[in-house]
Amino acid sequence: MAALGRHGEGQTERRTDTPMPIQARYVHTNLIARDWERLAAFYRNVFGCQPVPPERHYRGLDLERGTGVQGSELHGIHLRLPGYDKDGPTLEIYTYTILQEWSLPTVNRPGLAHIAFSVDDVREARKAILIEGGGSVGDVVTLQIATGAKVTWCYMRDPEGNIIELQSWG
Repeated sequence: MAALGRHGEGQTERRTDTPMPIQARYVHTNLIARDWERLAAFYRNVFGCQPVPPERHYRGLDLERGTGVQGSELHGIHLRLPGYDKDGPTLEIYTYTILQEWSLPTVNRPGLAHIAFSVDDVREARKAILIEGGGSVGDVVTLQIATGAKVTWCYMRDPEGNIIELQSWG
């Protein structure tokens, strides 16, 4: 099986003799924002995410070497995701002082598509997102999986256009 190298360049072969996966623990998802403070406030206000101090402010050669973005600074914060203790995963919201242009994410584009939150009431959570400046992608729907379990869900957008799934199983 072929895998992409750095930045999608080149091909490397996957080893098949590895006895087990590396030891790993999921720690964060990163969102690059135009206005990190506004976006962090949205996730605090709507989902109750809690700041994990300190704020981060980076610049210099090591940042440039690590990111490949020359002359930029990086600013932002980590927010503890709801439902986890102090060691749980975070939502890392940063901005670069030099940003690339982008197009609005779509639910069917290859790559990372959305982040999801389990909520008690999808319709009420949808209203909260709209009140805080987010937007809607689709309608609230209920689907049934093969086991008979049903999930009510919808896709929304945060104020910067990133897709959020709201879901409730019942």
